[in-house]
Amino acid sequence: MKNFLLVYNPVAGGASFRKNLDGVIENFQRRGILLTAYRTRAGNSAEDFAECIKISDARGIIVAGGDGTLHNVANWLKKSGADLPVGVIGSGTSNDFATHLNLDAENFFDAAAYGKTRAVDLGEANGEFFINVASAGAFTSIAHEVDSRQKNSLGKLAYYLRGLGEIPALKSFALNVRADGKNFELDAFLFLVLNSPAVAGLKKITDATKIDDGKLDFLALKRCSPRDLLSLTQKIISGRTIEHEPNVFFVQAEKFEIRASVELTSDLDGEIGSALPLKISNIKGTLNFFAS
Repeated sequence: MKNFLLVYNPVAGGASFRKNLDGVIENFQRRGILLTAYRTRAGNSAEDFAECIKISDARGIIVAGGDGTLHNVANWLKKSGADLPVGVIGSGTSNDFATHLNLDAENFFDAAAYGKTRAVDLGEANGEFFINVASAGAFTSIAHEVDSRQKNSLGKLAYYLRGLGEIPALKSFALNVRADGKNFELDAFLFLVLNSPAVAGLKKITDATKIDDGKLDFLALKRCSPRDLLSLTQKIISGRTIEHEPNVFFVQAEKFEIRASVELTSDLDGEIGSALPLKISNIKGTLNFFAS
């Protein structure tokens, strides 16, 4: 039998994973895989994680949590030098990357058992890796500001309610974006650097973004009237892609340098990142995910 390390966030998604733990263990054990549990907590480090991998002799990592938990595991793996395939069981308030992979439960367990993987890109922003999105500006700090009790009871709705409350106070800022050597200047409310098209609970915000094309996609919501902003918001909520909208700036590149006229702190996969300016690069095919 093989051994996998199960990394789970005990509080993600209102602690919902605990209800599914036995079923997950049973599905893996039936396929010849034993799970060693690693419970995340504040202060976990890449060194702690690497030591646990060594002790458990793990042949793969299964992540149970939201985008933030997956973000931490990706960073621990890359910073510790461990090269192991990763599986994800989305069980947080936001599971954008797991949603984008669109894994059927049985297919996921079989892919892990038979070692079927798909290489995906990572982004790197000022030395920190992100798997889904780097962002800054309006709305992007909501994940850190929503009360945990409200998040657990309302789920993604808590994010949307908080976002609606920010609209009257929105202020634009000047952005300088250098994308693979080309310079762009614009006024914007926010920007996203995407590795996958699934963001903020939306399955697809662009048609162009892919997790394995060696590029990252920069998308900024340009300064516009409240009426135009509301119209764009309605399109996003209805599931329409927006990269060709007149109030959206969109460009693909392997590397970005981003500066703003105001002080901004970045958000990486729902976790607090570094302050701008940002140097962002695509790291192509650097992480293997279990996928059929």
